[in-house]
Amino acid sequence: MIPDLSVVIPLRDEELNVVPLHAELTRMLRALGVAYEILMVDDGSQDATFERLSEVQRADPLVRAIRFQRNFGQTAAFAAGFARARGSFIVTLDGDLQNDPADIPRMLALAENHDVVVGWRRHRKDTFLTRHLPSVVANWLIGLITGVRLHDNGCSLKVFRASVVKPLKLRHGMHRYLPALASQLGPRVTEIEVNHRPRQHGRSKYGLSRTFRVIGDLVSLRRLMREAVEGVEGDTGTEALYEIREA
Repeated sequence: MIPDLSVVIPLRDEELNVVPLHAELTRMLRALGVAYEILMVDDGSQDATFERLSEVQRADPLVRAIRFQRNFGQTAAFAAGFARARGSFIVTLDGDLQNDPADIPRMLALAENHDVVVGWRRHRKDTFLTRHLPSVVANWLIGLITGVRLHDNGCSLKVFRASVVKPLKLRHGMHRYLPALASQLGPRVTEIEVNHRPRQHGRSKYGLSRTFRVIGDLVSLRRLMREAVEGVEGDTGTEALYEIREA
């Protein structure tokens, strides 16, 4: 059966979160009553993340576990999931349990009339100075340059029409700008407040340095947006950057 919905989740060193994430997500998807698949991408974990993913896949045929041979970053993980997704809609979320699957039905309802639905973690449960404040600055700058003004580009909980995200040629680090990139193929972008939960296991992979990377990206962001849609000569995507192993 071809699924209506594909869920793409990048994970890195999240061995303690894999099983509870799968259980919570599966309960929500079954209650939703749609045909779905879950693509869980291990981005070069050094712990037992892939072992847990393999166990989950053996128990649930609707899960596809993908493993990178080393860490290539979230952009490559999302790109691998997008390339293999078969649903008309693609949901993305983090593997750290801070995104709440209970928000997905409301986002899917909005996606019926929009091309991109972005989660807004208005009440964030992480450090103000190193996570929240830099995010506010980065989002303001991204909106200024791209014209797609959102409160929370960095929230991984998003819903895309597959037609606006699968064709994108993504360079390293471009997952931060997915709404702006996808808006070129489907201009109907909206956002909705979502729940943000404290991290229970593991540690964050991001901090203040991400804001400085965003500032550096902004110099060439308009050009990168064009290339993501049109393609350029040479290696423009992430397809050649990683080796895939499926459990």
